[in-house]
Amino acid sequence: MDDLYRDYILEHYRRPHNFGVLESPSASIEGSNPLCGDRMTLQIHVQGGIVDQVAFTGRGCAISQASASLLTDEIKGKPLAEVAAFRADDLLELLGIEISPARLKCAMLSHDTLQRALEELGGSTDGDAAAAATGGPWVLAGLSLAAWPASTVGVSLR
Repeated sequence: MDDLYRDYILEHYRRPHNFGVLESPSASIEGSNPLCGDRMTLQIHVQGGIVDQVAFTGRGCAISQASASLLTDEIKGKPLAEVAAFRADDLLELLGIEISPARLKCAMLSHDTLQRALEELGGSTDGDAAAAATGGPWVLAGLSLAAWPASTVGVSLR
């Protein structure tokens, strides 16, 4: 079963969905993880309160690129309120594999960038309120990043 999930991640890495640039995005946000060099730009186009187009570009490890591919598939065609409710642990569930603490920042880069895009659009990111109340998705995943100095994290952990 693990091989199936690994193949799934590698397929999204080799042939990422929604990879590219939008002509006129409503929001365009760059995200990076300076610890490992992962970088991405997430672009969203909203029409009538619906994410009708989404794209990303960037470079990084298989986990970060597959995560972005899966996230864009998940939010495309959904109302902004539903997109805002998409939590970090929902993305971990989509990935379907165990993520080590060292790779968690890679997996969460696309989610962090999405949250910043929603803020740029004036949307709420209250979808993570439940995760925050329980200590965040890392606690739900059996991990704790609370002891890590902010300077080593590199991205905003939600």
